Amino acid sequence: MAAPKRGRSASAQSKPGRSLALILIAIVALTGGMFLSGNKTPRLGIDLAGGTSITLKAKADQGSAVNKANMDTAVDIMNRRVNGLGVSEAEVQTQGTDNIIVNIPKGTNSKEAQQQVGTTAKLYFRPVLASEPSGGAAQSPSPSATPSGSSSPQPSTSPSASSSPKEKASSSSTASPTASATSQGRAVTDALKAGSTPTPSTSASGSTKPSSTPSATPSASSSAGTAAAKLQAQYAALDCSKPAERAKVGGASKPGEPTVACGQIRKVWYKYVLGPAAVDGTEVKKAQAVFDTQGASGWQVQMTFSNSGAKKFADITGQLAKNQPPQNEFGIVLDGEVVSSPFVQGAITGGQAEISGSFTQQDAQSLANMLSYGALPLSFQEQSVTTVTAALGGEQLHAGLLAGAIGLALVVIYLVAYYRGLSVVAMASLLVSAILTYVIMSLLGPAIGFALNLPAVCGAIVAIGITADSFIVYFERIRDEIREGRSLRPAVERAWPRARRTILVSDFVSFLAAAVLFIVTVGKVQGFAFTLGLTTLLDVVVVFLFTKPLMTLLARRKFFANGHKWSGLDPKSLGAKPPLRRTRRPAGPATGSADPKEA
Repeated sequence: MAAPKRGRSASAQSKPGRSLALILIAIVALTGGMFLSGNKTPRLGIDLAGGTSITLKAKADQGSAVNKANMDTAVDIMNRRVNGLGVSEAEVQTQGTDNIIVNIPKGTNSKEAQQQVGTTAKLYFRPVLASEPSGGAAQSPSPSATPSGSSSPQPSTSPSASSSPKEKASSSSTASPTASATSQGRAVTDALKAGSTPTPSTSASGSTKPSSTPSATPSASSSAGTAAAKLQAQYAALDCSKPAERAKVGGASKPGEPTVACGQIRKVWYKYVLGPAAVDGTEVKKAQAVFDTQGASGWQVQMTFSNSGAKKFADITGQLAKNQPPQNEFGIVLDGEVVSSPFVQGAITGGQAEISGSFTQQDAQSLANMLSYGALPLSFQEQSVTTVTAALGGEQLHAGLLAGAIGLALVVIYLVAYYRGLSVVAMASLLVSAILTYVIMSLLGPAIGFALNLPAVCGAIVAIGITADSFIVYFERIRDEIREGRSLRPAVERAWPRARRTILVSDFVSFLAAAVLFIVTVGKVQGFAFTLGLTTLLDVVVVFLFTKPLMTLLARRKFFANGHKWSGLDPKSLGAKPPLRRTRRPAGPATGSADPKEA
C-alpha cells in the first residue's frame, strides 16, 4: 500500500509545470480579453471618477400618496433600473419625506440611467380611435419606400403585432387630410356619444363590457356628447411637434377614460385619440429586447403577459381586427406617450406580443428594462441635476494608494529579512495575484457593472495581508519539516497537506465574512465586501496553481536544496535535528581480555 502512495506523490511532484502553464494561460487569456474589450482600466465609482447627482421630488399620483412605503418602493425600483443598465455603485436614497437623491457614476450608460431613473413607466394598451401626423413634420415618407401591399406578418403565423410607420404615413395620404380628420372625428364622436369605443370597453382593472352598450339615460348621452366635443376640440388643436403641448396630454388621464396623446415614429410626430385602457402594463410578466434577424423590423421588445393579461390582450386584438383603419390599431402608451401603434389582423393569442417600430438597440433595451422592473408608485419631478467632480475622491485615492504602498513595502521588507530566498516566491505570488485582480476588475466593469470605489480599494489593500498570510503558513510548515530532519524535497510535499488545510479554512472564514457583509449592507460598503471576497478567491487560486508548483520546482535547485544560508531554509539556522541513523561501533576486545596498556 505504501509504494503506490509514493508513486502518486512522485508523479504529482514531477508535473508542477502543468499548474504553472495553466495559470499562465489564464492570465494571457484574461489580459487579451481586457485589451480586446477596450476596457484597460477598472471602471471607477462616483467618488473616484465623478458623476451626476439627481434630486427628485415626489408628487402624489392618482390613487397613491407620498408616504414611506411608496418612497421605499420607488427607491427599490430605481435601484433595480440603474443596475439593470449596467451601472453599479449607483446610490439611491431618500432625503426627507418626499425627496430622492440618485448618484450615478460617470460611465457608458449613465445618461440612459439619468433619463430612466425618474420615469414612472406606467404602460397601457389603448384602442386607437383616430390618428394623423401632427405639426410641421406631417409629410409622409415616399410611398415607393414601402410596397403598397406590404403588411405585418399574419398573427396566425407570428403571434405578435407589428407596425410600420411608412405604412401608416402612406395610408393616411390616400385621402385628403381634411376628409380623413372629418371621418375620424365623426367616428370618435359617435363612439363616445354611444358610451363606448369601437373596441370592448375594458378598464385597466380587467373588467370587460360589450362595446355596443348604449347610454342608459339621455343625461348620460348628453354628458358623453359634451366629453366628445371637448376631446375632439383638444385633438384638433393639438400640435405634437411642440414639447409644451405634449407635456399637457396623455399622462393626466385616467386609465378608464378616453384621452388624446402624442407619439413619435421615425422622427414624425403623430397625434392620437385613444379609448379607455384595455390592458394594464402590470400584466406584462417579462420583457426583453431582441433583434429581428429574419425580417426588417430591427430591434423589438418582446413581451410575455400573465394569464389574465393574455386573455385581455386576445380579446382586445380580436375586436380591433374587425374595424377599419386606424381603428384596427392599439396604442402602446408609456407615461402618456404612444411608443408604438401597431395594427392587428386577428386575435393575438398565446400571451406573447412584440413592440416594434423605429427602435435602436438602446431604445429597445431601455423600454424592456422599465417594463421588467415595473412602474413607480409615484410621479417625480426633477428638482436639480448636479455634476459631481472627482477632486476630493482623487485626493482620498492618492492617500489610500500611498497607505497601500507603504503596507506592501513593509510586508516585502519583512519577507526579505525573515524568509530571504523564499521572499522571491512570496513576491512573485503577490505579483500574480495583483495582475489577476486588476484584469478581472477591468473585465467586471462592462460585464456586471462593477465600479471601483474607495471602500473597494481598501478591500484590495486588506487582501495583501490575507494573501501574504497564506504564503507564511506554507513556508512555516516547510521549515517545521526541515527542523524534523527531512531534506527539502520531501519537506515541501509533506508540508503541503497540512498548510493547505489551514489556508482553506482561513480563506473560507474571510470569504464568509465578505459574503455576509455584502448581503446585509448597501451602497459603498458592498464594494469593500465584493473586493475582499474576490481577492480571497484569487488567493486560493494563486496558492494552489502558482505558489505550490513554484516551490516544488525550486526545491530541485541546489541553492534551496542544499540549504544555502540566504535561501531561508538553512537547516543550521533553523535548528534542525540531525537525521537519526544507526551506526556500527568498532569491534572491541573479547570479554575478559585485559587492556595491553593496563597490562
